[in-house]
Amino acid sequence: MVIIRPVHPDDIDALMDLASQTSFGLTTLPHDRPLLKRRIKESQRGFARMADKPGGETYLFVMEDLEKKKAVGTAGIVSKVGGFEPFYSYRIVSTLAESKMLKVRKEIGALHLVEEHNGPSEIGSLFLAPEARKGANGRLLSLSRFLFIADHREFFDPVVLAEMRGVIDEKGGSVFWDALGRHFFEIDFPKADSLVMKDKQFIADLMPKHPIYIPLLPKVAQDVIGRVHSETVPAIKLLESEGFAFTGMVDIFEAGPIVSCATDEIRTVRESQASVVHKVASKDIDSDLYIISNTYSQGFRATAAPISIVPGKGIEINRETALALDVQKGDAVRIAPLRAPRSA
Repeated sequence: MVIIRPVHPDDIDALMDLASQTSFGLTTLPHDRPLLKRRIKESQRGFARMADKPGGETYLFVMEDLEKKKAVGTAGIVSKVGGFEPFYSYRIVSTLAESKMLKVRKEIGALHLVEEHNGPSEIGSLFLAPEARKGANGRLLSLSRFLFIADHREFFDPVVLAEMRGVIDEKGGSVFWDALGRHFFEIDFPKADSLVMKDKQFIADLMPKHPIYIPLLPKVAQDVIGRVHSETVPAIKLLESEGFAFTGMVDIFEAGPIVSCATDEIRTVRESQASVVHKVASKDIDSDLYIISNTYSQGFRATAAPISIVPGKGIEINRETALALDVQKGDAVRIAPLRAPRSA
């Protein structure tokens, strides 16, 4: 059985192992021990603080295989992007140009740099070890964050966004970066991508402020704008099924799409319900899988399991689920269908 829980310092070796398995472009899970230790500390402060309003707190979760007693996946939330570290992106803006003399009418796209200081909440840092990519693990890892948001709604922004990893080759190369960013920064894509976790000042110093006309870029660079990495296709399809849609903005380094959804309209948030444990059963329960979480902050736990809904009283779960969530009869929980109900 697996659970989702907040990261803690003892996970550092497992995080280093996970980071060694990621391909290029997953900036928030660097194979850098000091940086990962810093991320753990920032996350611990976030869970301990739980501010009255979102102020840029970070929450890093891990998926733990209870049998192996090891973290096999990660997922994160930032309560609000921007602030003292701006959130940079390119907004795609199209204009219509027409010449009656030449009988030419064209829509021309341009990339406009956006520097956001008061942005929405963001989800990211999603990675699951290859050996753990089975059953409902990937879906649980991604969607469990929305149960946490639903139960602590006041700590998050009215909108949630996600930067999806763009097209990067197996050597860490980005044709978009080579066509645009490299000319201004004089470093390769992996170096630029890693620097973001340390200090974003170099972006403010060197990124061109004027619009970049897309037709002036090489065709290979134009073709990847707004496209995702092959390994990211399942993640973006899952978010789209939750209500996320393309914002018209892309990442400034590899042009991966940025998607967003109003927080209250996210399928898992909208369909989630507060409940209580009415009964802990010793027998198996036959039902569709639900995501279930306790309602703690620092002691947050979530898993996917069958439940029995007892109208007016709460839910019935089995003993294994109760132990995994650290709950007992009478404790508050939050539940949501793991998958959207099928249309009639």
